[in-house]
Amino acid sequence: MSIDITLLGTGSPMVDPNRAGPATLVQAGGEHYLVDCGRGVLMRLAAAGVPVSQLSAVCITHLHSDHITDLNDVITSMWITTFEPTPLRIIGPPGTREVVGHILASLGPDIGYRIAHHGDLVDGPLLEIVETDGAGRPDVSVGAVRLTTSPTDHRPVEPSIAFRFDHDDVEGSVGVVVAGDTVPCAGLNELCVGAQALVHTAIRKDIIANVPIPRLQDTLDYHSSPEEAAQTAERAGMNTLVLTHYVPAFPPGGGDDWRELAAQHFSGRVELGDDLHHITII
Repeated sequence: MSIDITLLGTGSPMVDPNRAGPATLVQAGGEHYLVDCGRGVLMRLAAAGVPVSQLSAVCITHLHSDHITDLNDVITSMWITTFEPTPLRIIGPPGTREVVGHILASLGPDIGYRIAHHGDLVDGPLLEIVETDGAGRPDVSVGAVRLTTSPTDHRPVEPSIAFRFDHDDVEGSVGVVVAGDTVPCAGLNELCVGAQALVHTAIRKDIIANVPIPRLQDTLDYHSSPEEAAQTAERAGMNTLVLTHYVPAFPPGGGDDWRELAAQHFSGRVELGDDLHHITII
């Protein structure tokens, strides 16, 4: 029994030729969950061998543009590459339904063109949207994997949520938490208890603090550093910490200094890497 994690996109709002935007693939029990939809996500999904039609759900941590840039591509591709009515389930914080509505409005001409041209398309994209603020850790399961959510702290971006994926069978249980942008907070601490691994975005506050650009320094108060992410995982007694969303991004094949910073505060395994980095949690 295991849960597989693939870092589809390890980038950030800053365009990087080597890193797609924030996106993580979680796989277990024959289910495929996409967490966030940064730029280039469908290309990375294809490289991971998962067509959009196989997604069990799209999970959105928050509505910052870099985390939802290619949600429109996911919606359209799901619609036009499946040949039976197949709903795409989207789980996100309050506001998700409104954002998706605007995306569909922007796709209005395209949807009209395709319906006019293809006789088997009679309706637009079929969507099931679930909104949750994570309060009370509600269960939003859709398949063999149990999903729960909890609020995180990315203010003034609110609400924001983290997702927990639990895979149970006769051999036991494996749990993985995927957090978007957040500072350490009670909601994330509670969600991590009893799970084996945490996927967490991180920025190098020690570097950014010395860059005299206000818009960069503004990011310091609502993201976690590698050290803070490590402390969250250590408090929960986890065995694996996976860092992603690197700011500033390190060159391909690098990141040893990030790993060393996290390891000072975490006694387990620290994983990070380039796009398509894969980790198995058992």
